[in-house]
Amino acid sequence: MSGQRVDVKVVMLGKEAVGKTSLVERYVHHRFLQGPYQNTIGAAFVAKAMNVKGRNVTLGIWDTAGSERYEAMSRIYYRGAKAAIVCYDLTDSSSFDRVKFWVNELQNFEEHCRIYICGTKSDLVENDRSLRQVDFHDVQDYADEIKAHVCETSSKTGQSVDELFQKVAEDFVNYNDFQVVTEPKGVDLGQRRNATSYLCCQH
Repeated sequence: MSGQRVDVKVVMLGKEAVGKTSLVERYVHHRFLQGPYQNTIGAAFVAKAMNVKGRNVTLGIWDTAGSERYEAMSRIYYRGAKAAIVCYDLTDSSSFDRVKFWVNELQNFEEHCRIYICGTKSDLVENDRSLRQVDFHDVQDYADEIKAHVCETSSKTGQSVDELFQKVAEDFVNYNDFQVVTEPKGVDLGQRRNATSYLCCQH
């Protein structure tokens, strides 16, 4: 099967139900799917083309399963990734603990991957501050240690979603050290594969 050119392989990583698929759906299809939600099984691939500084850049985004039972397979999907978006739920402190697990994995197996730490469901904490379980300053301190970029997003409202992926593409253009890879053609978010999580990074 012929493949399609991908300039930047991006992997989405994070605990189950933090909203990785919703984040990709909002960015790629400009929509927010209301529940009930179906957990990702394995991983799904989608490509998104954009223009940065007059240059066409295609992101190949792997949306991976967050369930711990798929962790053993995760390296298949983040192998060769040059950008990883590690997601956590602002209303779930345990999900931030899993961020540290994925960062560890990346540092051990994909040390040149740029890491982007993404807090999800910001609309919930904006509506009710008592729901916030992860302090932004704690995340920023951790991100400074590992030289990662931090943002808080809402897939429901679209807050900071486009900006996050734009940042990944701009880093590719600015640093131009992301590996060119080939991904399978015609695989979209609705088609599931065996895998685990994806992550995104930055200087």
